Amino acid sequence: MAHSLTDRAAHSEVPGRPNRPDLSTNAIRTAREDLAACFRMAARNGFEEGICNHFSAVVPGNDDLFIVNPYGYAFRELTASKLLICDFNGTVIEGDGAPEATAFYIHAEIHRRLPRAKVAFHTHMRYATALSMTDGPPLIWAGQTALKFYGRTAVDEHYNGLALDNREGTRIAEGAGDADIVFMKHHGVLVLAPTIAEAWDDLYYLERAAEVQALAMSTGRTVSPVDPAIAEATYRQMREGDADSARAHLAAIRRQLDAEDPQYRH
Repeated sequence: MAHSLTDRAAHSEVPGRPNRPDLSTNAIRTAREDLAACFRMAARNGFEEGICNHFSAVVPGNDDLFIVNPYGYAFRELTASKLLICDFNGTVIEGDGAPEATAFYIHAEIHRRLPRAKVAFHTHMRYATALSMTDGPPLIWAGQTALKFYGRTAVDEHYNGLALDNREGTRIAEGAGDADIVFMKHHGVLVLAPTIAEAWDDLYYLERAAEVQALAMSTGRTVSPVDPAIAEATYRQMREGDADSARAHLAAIRRQLDAEDPQYRH
């Protein structure tokens, strides 16, 4: 299912690149570790699918570069130093290997065309993906956790096979509009955020919201949505402290990994 990007000669590291930026800053190292922690915890929660899913983040201080996972690794194998830094043309500026092809074509266009999306997480996690396969809006707004995403979602209705060229990445980026969460019909989900912490927080709670909705639907009883006015008010309550809560959430998963699986930092 996964495709390597090594078939294009441009996709190789260029040590002598003119004006090569300093990629050894503390901010970049922190971003690498934060992203590696998200990969490891996503694996623990069953959010990944083989070697096919991908997370990316714009490199701090370098808006024309992004960090992404290399082709061929499961989430649970990734560490801070294994992550690649690429430009929007597919050149690997730092790291061994190449990104998975669909990772490059989706994430490069997302970051190029949506400057607000400093971070993009794409998964085929079970419950959210299952809802993307159903008729109608994926979320019913019946559970409190789902209200975190009220008014923040879009649905990409035009599944077009694998994203193996820039045109598909462009289409997905343009279809996202102002949404933070994109349900990709017949495919999976895309979470867009200004920070790694907020992307992780949304990814985690999105799957929890989808899981409880799927369980409610499985009873065969009518799933009753929250009154729209209350849904809107609850969403606003949640969003007031969302960034702070997300930072605390990421710090919590890093503490867990520091105690149980500190290799992610390496």
